Amino acid sequence: MPVRLRKFIGTIIIVFLVASYALIANTIAVARLGDTPWWGHLLYFALTGMLWIIPAMFLIKWMQGPKKSQ
Repeated sequence: MPVRLRKFIGTIIIVFLVASYALIANTIAVARLGDTPWWGHLLYFALTGMLWIIPAMFLIKWMQGPKKSQ
């Protein structure tokens, strides 16, 4: 698969990943964090704000294509 096509597909997947992840994370926050103190909100949103990076990292590596041997 050409790298250009991988980047196009990967970009679409990343946009969908971020949008759906934000929707799910905020839905969970609204449903579960109503009575928690401010530091609970801070901890939750700090954790969920960094957690989406893991699947995006693997997707970006895939978008770069196979490594060229020297």
